[in-house]
Amino acid sequence: MKKNIAKKLLGLGAAAVTALSMTACTQNTPEAQGEAEPAEMTDITLVLDWTPNTNHTGFYVAQDQGYFAEEGLNVSIVQPPEDGAVAMVASGQAQFGIDFQDYLPPVFTSEEDIPVEAVAALIQHNTSGIISLKEDGIDSPKGLEGMNYATWDLPVEKAMMQNIVEADGGDFSKVNMIPEYVENEPAALQQDIDAIWVYYAWAGISCKQAGLDTNMIYFKDITPEFDYYSPVIISNTNWLSENPETAKAFLRATAKGYEYAIADPDSAAEILCKQVPELDAELVKESQNWLADQYKAEVSQWGYIDQDRWDAFFTWLYENGLSDEIPAGFGFTNEYLPE
Repeated sequence: MKKNIAKKLLGLGAAAVTALSMTACTQNTPEAQGEAEPAEMTDITLVLDWTPNTNHTGFYVAQDQGYFAEEGLNVSIVQPPEDGAVAMVASGQAQFGIDFQDYLPPVFTSEEDIPVEAVAALIQHNTSGIISLKEDGIDSPKGLEGMNYATWDLPVEKAMMQNIVEADGGDFSKVNMIPEYVENEPAALQQDIDAIWVYYAWAGISCKQAGLDTNMIYFKDITPEFDYYSPVIISNTNWLSENPETAKAFLRATAKGYEYAIADPDSAAEILCKQVPELDAELVKESQNWLADQYKAEVSQWGYIDQDRWDAFFTWLYENGLSDEIPAGFGFTNEYLPE
């Protein structure tokens, strides 16, 4: 795995060198031939959080429809290395990346100065929760008592699970925590696992298309502090300060891509499948239609991050001993979003 990642990073570096060489040749050629110089394009690398899915549709639409090109941007969308998008963004290997607010506290509280902040919310609300088969009767968190829950065995995850179970009057010690990384949710729910933490837009709909009748308990519906931003676009704070207009151009084009997906989810799904043909077209189409109402939800400005909600989750982490204190308003900005 590490060898493959190293090859990927070396490939990116080689591609960048090749691109620079080609640019230099292009700039010299027209002048020598007496032709008008082509418009100069700015190279941007966006590193995803995972394999391409409908959370990312706006980027692929912006690429397909020429929105990035209209802004003078040549955008490369790449999958993340083993240590995630933050490492590439912080090191300057990527200008933008995808991460999650609940993964960012260690970055923001590190003794090292890690120059990363969130610049937009891909989806306005936390759409994750606990899925289970309806026949198991887990229609509220208390119903997890005596059931097998597939845990990632992470402190924040287990603390959140304990919170929602106890908020519903349940005994968290009675939940069977089964350490298991689930890759196929429909199969796991029909075998030894009763409940899984999923994002409904992908895994939930996957279960539905597998013919399973399920219950879904959303974290945000139990504890308001859990309505954090997931996922978000991150960028390098140093790069942002030096390239504010480029950052605005990228987010302007990206916002157009998501507005397109909101207005015409079926067409957006077709674009995503064209760009990433290995995806299941039926899953993409249904997921896209479900997410169309989630990208902006009730706000008028795509990407907007509300400070009260942003701060509330970090305050909850701090008060429960899960993170060092993060100052109010730290770690995000709406400055680069289009009006």
